[in-house]
Amino acid sequence: MAKLPEMTKHRGIPSGLPGTGFQFTIRRANPRGVTAIIARRRMADRTPTEKLADTAFLHALWHKFGDEPFERGNLDAGRISWLFGREIVAAEDPFDAQSYSALLQIDERTGRANYPDAFEDVLIV
Repeated sequence: MAKLPEMTKHRGIPSGLPGTGFQFTIRRANPRGVTAIIARRRMADRTPTEKLADTAFLHALWHKFGDEPFERGNLDAGRISWLFGREIVAAEDPFDAQSYSALLQIDERTGRANYPDAFEDVLIV
């Protein structure tokens, strides 16, 4: 088996939203290659659970990293992609969307406007 790429594991970030299939982190690097981060378009018909997953993920990131840049590491590309380009932005130029070491940052102003509960001290899910 080929050697897996190095990947920072962020301790303290929940693995996902309890009781749902929404994950926040991955266990190990993808042996077929790093999944790219893309800016996904959010539709108006998203379910309350999908919105809660975004809120909880942003809440976990904010309380771990604040407004400082952070490495993608084992954070789930799919979950990042729902927020990418708005609440989560690239913190480096050029940005490699297919790198576990890519630097990201929370855009606090946009995050607070779109997901104000994510910035509270406690988020009840």
